[in-house]
Amino acid sequence: MKRIIIDTNALMGIASFNLDIFAAIQDAVDFPYQLMILEGTIDELEKIEKEQSGKDKMGAKLALRIISSKKIHLIKEEGFVDDLLVKHSFEGDLILTQDIGLKKRLRRPYLTIRQQKKVIVVG
Repeated sequence: MKRIIIDTNALMGIASFNLDIFAAIQDAVDFPYQLMILEGTIDELEKIEKEQSGKDKMGAKLALRIISSKKIHLIKEEGFVDDLLVKHSFEGDLILTQDIGLKKRLRRPYLTIRQQKKVIVVG
């Protein structure tokens, strides 16, 4: 079973793009997978919710609420989130991200949101 790790900015896309990323992931892949999230991603969302305003604050709040209601497994690791995502990418996990700089560092394949309405596998 493949692990798909969802990055902070992809979770923020739920509100920004009005996108059900969970259904979009299901449509994009044809293999069994387990959804994962880094503990640092939750910390980032909580920081955005606390320090930002407007759409970003609402997006982070929505993402946190959805995470708590979905079957997303938590990866407890210390370190900079992007570096941990790169490490997991090279270990064979798929990363879902919108971050252009991070995508350049990831091992292919990885997942990204296209046209603000679907998730695709970049191979």
